[in-house]
Amino acid sequence: MTNNIFKFLLLSVLFINVGIISAQHDAHGETTSHNEATVEKNEEAGHDEKFNPSDLINHHLSDSHDYKFDIPFFETTFYLPVILWTDNGLTVFSSSAFKGDEHGEVVVTKNGQKFVRIHDIIAYADKVPEHAKPEEITLSQRPLDFSITKNVLSMFFTFLIILILLMYVRKAYNKKGVPKGIAGFLEPLIVFIRDDVAKENIGPKYQKFVPFLLTVFFFILFSNLFGLIPFSPFGYNLTGNIVVTFVLAVIVFIITNVNGNKSYWKHILWPPGVPVILKPFIALIEVLSMFTKPFALMIRLFANIFAGHTIILTFITLIFVFKNWGVPFASGFATIFMYISELLVAFLQAYVFTLLSAIYFGMAVKEEAH
Repeated sequence: MTNNIFKFLLLSVLFINVGIISAQHDAHGETTSHNEATVEKNEEAGHDEKFNPSDLINHHLSDSHDYKFDIPFFETTFYLPVILWTDNGLTVFSSSAFKGDEHGEVVVTKNGQKFVRIHDIIAYADKVPEHAKPEEITLSQRPLDFSITKNVLSMFFTFLIILILLMYVRKAYNKKGVPKGIAGFLEPLIVFIRDDVAKENIGPKYQKFVPFLLTVFFFILFSNLFGLIPFSPFGYNLTGNIVVTFVLAVIVFIITNVNGNKSYWKHILWPPGVPVILKPFIALIEVLSMFTKPFALMIRLFANIFAGHTIILTFITLIFVFKNWGVPFASGFATIFMYISELLVAFLQAYVFTLLSAIYFGMAVKEEAH
């Protein structure tokens, strides 16, 4: 047991060291490729450019139109397709046209229109002011962006891994004997979600919801775990993106209300056992709760994963901020502790999201007791 814990800690330290090296390299790359003008000004002024930890953290947590494949001793960039619905219709081109610029300095002309990219927000060049900040760009200044971004590509990758693993589990069940290896690891999780989550909280009609609950559980779980691996093709912040958790919550909201029976809607729109004078007020509260429940799902998952990634990156960047011999040791131990905590959070948040979804489904299909 002790030997296994020691091996795990060594593996964690390896991951952290790789993350530190990648962070240092990325920070240097961002400085040289996107802030050349600032560097020249600093050199002319006679002082060095300071390391900005917020730039590194924001770069990791945000989405991107470029995919940097970065492993030890090898790095390359894949330029993803930019798909825009503009004032002149559909416009498609490669993100390489921006030449790595994220500060609105490179203007791309396509389909008779000019575009700039400001921190991975693509906007019309003639509609945004010079040196505009991302939060200052309004929707009217941007085309509709349907691009294949880093998060979208990571989502496809996660689904592919899940599909391969579950097909392997199915193949293992077709053979005689007790499932071993990956199939033996995934089998208890599948049975647990089916029996202890779906069946226990939904009731006799649980079977129709099991496929979705298994899908959302493994998607969140693997997205959380892959996000903790600090090198490509992993290390992405998928479930820490509020757009992703928003879509998951909307799907839960739709499934819940589409499957709601007569008793469910009766308790919402005309609550039984309540004085008539209070029924409209209680009904209003119940209608609001229809929206607050999925909203809580969205915020809980997003906030926990986003905060975990931010804290880990903050501990790592302390090494470059203080440049003190004692900081790497303290930062390393703190990062290892956070990694172990985030492993628990990865499983816990996948379970909580799936459990609450099952509870909402059970409330929608539960028959009224007579």
